[in-house]
Amino acid sequence: MAMFIALSAVGASIKIPAVIGSVALDSFPALLAAGLLGGPAGAAAGGLGHLLSAIIGGMPLGPLHLLVAGEMALLAYLFALLYKNGKRWSAGVLFIMGNSFAAPLPFIFLMGKSFYLAIVPSLFAGSLLNTLLALIVLPRIVKLLEHSLPLSRET
Repeated sequence: MAMFIALSAVGASIKIPAVIGSVALDSFPALLAAGLLGGPAGAAAGGLGHLLSAIIGGMPLGPLHLLVAGEMALLAYLFALLYKNGKRWSAGVLFIMGNSFAAPLPFIFLMGKSFYLAIVPSLFAGSLLNTLLALIVLPRIVKLLEHSLPLSRET
C-alpha cells in the first residue's frame, strides 16, 4: 500500500492544466490499489494522493482539500467494490462521473456556479485519463502477478 501512496505522490507531480493546481495523475495509483488490494487501500491511496497533489499545487482551496480527499477516498472505495465484482467498465464510469461532476457539487455553494463550470472540464479530462490508464494497466498487472507467482491449487 505504501508503494501506491508513493506513486500517488509521483502522479501528483504530473499536473493536468486546470483552474486550480491540484488536478493531476494522483488517482491512477489509487485506482490500481483499489483494483488490486481492495477498497480500504484504494481509499487511503486516493485520499492521501489528493492531499499530496494539493500540497504540490500550493493548496489553492486551503482546508477544503480535506473534503476533496474524502470524496476521492469514497470514489476509490466504490471503484474497488464494482471492479472486484467484475463490473470494470461500471467502476470506471462511476469514478469518472463521480469525480468530474458529483465531487465538485459542494463547491457550487462554497465558491459559486462559475467555479464549478470552470473546474469540471479539467476534472473530466483528469478523471478520464486516470481511469483509462488504470483500466488498461490493472488487467496486465494481474496477469503478470498470476504468471510470476504461481499459486498452488492443492492448499
